[in-house]
Amino acid sequence: MRIVFMGTPEFSIPALERLAGGAGEVVAVYTQRDHPAGRGRTPTPPPLKRAASEHGITVYQPRSLRAPAEQELLESLKPDVIVVAAYGQMLPPEVLSIPEFGCLNIHPSLLPKYRGPAPISSAILAGDEVTGVTIMLLDIGMDTGPIIAQTSVPIEQSDTAESLGSRLARIGADLLVETLPRWLHGDVAPRQQGEEGVAYTRALSKRDGEIDWGLPAAEIERRIRAFYPWPGCHTHWNGKMLKILEASDVLADGGVREGEVVALPSGAGVGTGRGTLALHKVQLEGKRAVAIDEFLRGQRGFIGQHLGR
Repeated sequence: MRIVFMGTPEFSIPALERLAGGAGEVVAVYTQRDHPAGRGRTPTPPPLKRAASEHGITVYQPRSLRAPAEQELLESLKPDVIVVAAYGQMLPPEVLSIPEFGCLNIHPSLLPKYRGPAPISSAILAGDEVTGVTIMLLDIGMDTGPIIAQTSVPIEQSDTAESLGSRLARIGADLLVETLPRWLHGDVAPRQQGEEGVAYTRALSKRDGEIDWGLPAAEIERRIRAFYPWPGCHTHWNGKMLKILEASDVLADGGVREGEVVALPSGAGVGTGRGTLALHKVQLEGKRAVAIDEFLRGQRGFIGQHLGR
């Protein structure tokens, strides 16, 4: 079984590790190009490239797979199947037709719900109690291909996009290595996605992270978890950015203005459009992240202040 594996972020590593550990012959890894990072804007390889290099797997980083020369190179690798996990590019029809057994994608949602680039954050934002992983056969649409296998995963109250994503990556890797041999032997019948329950997600941006204190506390709390670690949730205080890293929504009497900082038994909270958001961990611009009680000891004038632009 000759496998070409395509992925980019941390999410894709568990599946590659399982395949490279003996579940198949990974003949090449495709990933996105190195990107400048840090103050020095040093070119930094994506996480999957580092993982592939540790296994001695050849890595390709084409700018696009639409170029005929890149398609010819991929075809010369003679893959039986292409496995995709958060690659970051849609595969053109010419690539989809190369492997005999198609291109299988590990998607972190229960398709057809949450198609698109941000399924994990979207499930947390919606307050869902359950999400899952789908192994699907890629077609020319955005996550519209037939479902090969699917499993449900509970969302914990404390889950962030990072913690939930890590769990879904491991479960997706297990589901892949369990399903792949049966798929290659013709023991799995793909089923078409229905149109009921279809939901599309959009790519997140830095603007999504700025807190609107007019929203209910429960929704802000979900946003803090859904946007961790990126783009993160933040507000402004005394002309500086204040990141809210951990919080919880609490019931409170009326009279607290939106964005007003109030004292709570646990430390401090902020008035919202409905209820109060209890702060647990914050990070002021230029400082390290600290628990709210430590922050209050260093910022004694914080209670009674107003957050936001």
